[in-house]
Amino acid sequence: MKKYFTILAIFFFQLSMAQNSDVKAIQSILDNQTKFWNKGDLTNFMAGYLQSDSLVFIGKAGPTYGYANTLANYKKSYPDTSHMGKLHFDIVSIKPLNTDHYFVIGKWYLDRTVGNVNGIFTLILRKTKDGWKIIADHSS
Repeated sequence: MKKYFTILAIFFFQLSMAQNSDVKAIQSILDNQTKFWNKGDLTNFMAGYLQSDSLVFIGKAGPTYGYANTLANYKKSYPDTSHMGKLHFDIVSIKPLNTDHYFVIGKWYLDRTVGNVNGIFTLILRKTKDGWKIIADHSS
């Protein structure tokens, strides 16, 4: 019986370590997005998103499908650095849905000369061969 509990403890320890590594990788993606946004670099900001037609971004205008359409909407909504401002995220939670998917809840803030804005977001990320990628973003 002691052997069974030892094996079970090792399994949960390894699972915890894997989740900790995944959370750090996801936090790194969000940190990189902040860095590139604040440089006015939407192309590299989008590196955190899955480059696929299956990507969905849901904003105040409703859903947008696909990586190219999402990037085009960002460029339209934020045509220059005065509209982009400086981005800051407050992460509320990062939780695993299963071994290949995570759910993130956070708050976003833009400090801008054209007026500050803020809101809440939820993300679903999927583990891919290229690392963690955002597959769904609901920002309001």
